[in-house]
Amino acid sequence: MKLNLFCNIRFLFLALVLLGSEQLMAQNLDAPVPAPNQNPPVGSSPWTAACASASFNNYWVNFTWAPPLVNGDNEFILELSNASGSFANPTELARAGDKNTNFDFFFEFNLPTDTRGEGYLMRVRSTSPAVTGPSSAAFSMYYIDFDSPLLISQNGSGTIPPGGTIEVCNGNSITLSPHNIPNPNTYQYNWFRSGTPLSEKSASLTVNQAGMYLVEVDYGSCSGSANTLSNTIEITAGTSLGVAINPPAKTALCSGETQNLEANINNGSLTYTWYKDGVSIPSSNNYIYTVDASVAGFEGDYQVEIDGPGTCLERSTAVAITNAGSFTVTRNNAANVVVLPGQTQNLSVTTDASSPTYQWYRDGNPIGGATSNSITVAETETGSYFARVSLSGSGPCSSTSIDSEATTVVTPASFELIVDYNTTYSACQNTDVVLAISTINAVAADNSRTDVTTDLLSTFTYQWKKDGINIGGATSSNISLTGPSENGSYEVDGTLSAYNATSNSLPVQLRVNIDISISSTSLTYCPGGDPVTLSSVLDLSGESYEWQRDGATISTTDATFTVDATGTYRLVVSRGGCDINSNELVIAPFDASQITLDSPDNVVFPEGSSRTVTASGGTAYSWFDENNSLLSSTESVTFTEEGNYLLVANIDACEVTRPLTVVYLDTFRVPNVITVNGDGINDLWIIPNSYSNNPDVNVIIYNDQGEEVLNQFDYQNNWPQSSVAFQKQNMVFFYKIRNATEVLKQGTITIIR
Repeated sequence: MKLNLFCNIRFLFLALVLLGSEQLMAQNLDAPVPAPNQNPPVGSSPWTAACASASFNNYWVNFTWAPPLVNGDNEFILELSNASGSFANPTELARAGDKNTNFDFFFEFNLPTDTRGEGYLMRVRSTSPAVTGPSSAAFSMYYIDFDSPLLISQNGSGTIPPGGTIEVCNGNSITLSPHNIPNPNTYQYNWFRSGTPLSEKSASLTVNQAGMYLVEVDYGSCSGSANTLSNTIEITAGTSLGVAINPPAKTALCSGETQNLEANINNGSLTYTWYKDGVSIPSSNNYIYTVDASVAGFEGDYQVEIDGPGTCLERSTAVAITNAGSFTVTRNNAANVVVLPGQTQNLSVTTDASSPTYQWYRDGNPIGGATSNSITVAETETGSYFARVSLSGSGPCSSTSIDSEATTVVTPASFELIVDYNTTYSACQNTDVVLAISTINAVAADNSRTDVTTDLLSTFTYQWKKDGINIGGATSSNISLTGPSENGSYEVDGTLSAYNATSNSLPVQLRVNIDISISSTSLTYCPGGDPVTLSSVLDLSGESYEWQRDGATISTTDATFTVDATGTYRLVVSRGGCDINSNELVIAPFDASQITLDSPDNVVFPEGSSRTVTASGGTAYSWFDENNSLLSSTESVTFTEEGNYLLVANIDACEVTRPLTVVYLDTFRVPNVITVNGDGINDLWIIPNSYSNNPDVNVIIYNDQGEEVLNQFDYQNNWPQSSVAFQKQNMVFFYKIRNATEVLKQGTITIIR
């Protein structure tokens, strides 16, 4: 131990001598070299290629340099070239400002996420004086941000064919691309055909040769660890034969007819598949297919597909087969027709059939002489009517007939009018509403009903009534109501010829079209603090109202209300039998934690500088020093001296106090030797206050086996505890000081008993 102390003293003496001497020449910087992991447990082998990823990105280099010494404000900076070895725009990997007397140390760094290449160089430069060291050897460095198997498909469409096979015909080509990698054009790739590497490096490969194709992301010497090798696409080559369907004798067929469709190629070595409307027809492996018009749904587009050795899978263009007996029939009148006493109604149909014939039916029976496209019915001829339309002539299509939609003809004993709300309506919610006739039913003698709204809505005359009294001018099929003065019970009388009908009644209760707004002097309730008062801009004189908290009535007489508990408050005013609710205000309990600072309560900064602390969450702020002098009445204050300070913050009427302690930053270094001998001197590991007493800083200590002996946030400068026993005279521990995002400091602690 004495020898070590002597060496350390001699080293420090040499350093002081060198610092005091005039620097006649620049220091000598060496090229950085890869080093093993220096975190406990320390690794044994340096890295040879940097293959980083989201799960691992931690590397070390060893750096040495020689005197003359650097200046006290010097920093050593580790830099990375681009993938071609150029330092025109170097990337900073790490920097160290505490190694100015350490001639052999390590840099820890992470690869940038855009690192990809085989020719990266590193170097170290100093800032004071400014000296740039030599470049390192070239290294393979890749940040592997995509590490899943690639999926390739034609044009990157995402569709992988059955069996992974794609056919290329007549020397044509297709393009293969990956479809499951984000931003595919930002990578380079290794393409393979049947195991042989290809020269193409882009995200797309154009192929016209048969073979087994696959690809991987080109991560250079890191490619094997990325596991990006894709699925295999088999490319087969063939020749197109030009398949087609010979023109058939006819394409418009009548029921019972047949028509052969024939492929232009008859080759027993080929496989034939016929399609109708894009769907394959089972058991159709023949170059001829017969269309049978006696089969329902025979109409459609027909194609033939061929496949076979040395040929391409090929499908013909479609031949359309139609139904010559197909036509439409349209009913021109309403589905329900009312014939009033002494009147008649006309029923008619139209058709697009060529040379049609007509036959009318009533209740399923043909009507003699009714053979035109229309028929006139009288009040005594009620029933269900339809027209049967047939094709004329003697050919196979002459048997085709289509019936029109049926028409119900009624002569009513009376009519029924039904009114309803024509818009969404809820009592005391709407400020306006429209009432309208929704249904007119013809009521027969047997009390059966037929909806004749479409036929008769515009034929009736109307008179609306409110509370049984006629409303002047309200004679249409609907009525619009716009305010609470029109509240009441509504019905409508309807007249048609000798028929009179009165509708059902509809109640209407509209609310006043006003918005009631309430406000509060505060949204935070402090027992014993200033009162919180609720009020409304509405003059409540002469109004019927109540204040509610959490839906329960708490006052019916106070124009303004003083809050005595937390909860959800609103004002309810009654007008015209309707309750009108105000907006709701949530009065929350006072919570001191709403006041937050952007600094710990223990503020640390270097002597001679300053530190600004900002509070938030309050409505007013006052900062005081230990003499109770006001420093600031805004949310921020700037400290320049050590001492005890007090923040008084208000959330409306509620007050919060927060004491703060301001101390100067310790300038001593993290100690690497402590003497645990109970003499009260250097018995504890005391670290600078920029690290200690800070809840955001984590201190971790490992023994020489790599086992944690301390893991603590807000370290109180109290390790080792008196109860800790040290089995050896001299023991070495490793420490790491970090925050949430980075390691701030790390090194060794030697315990001397």
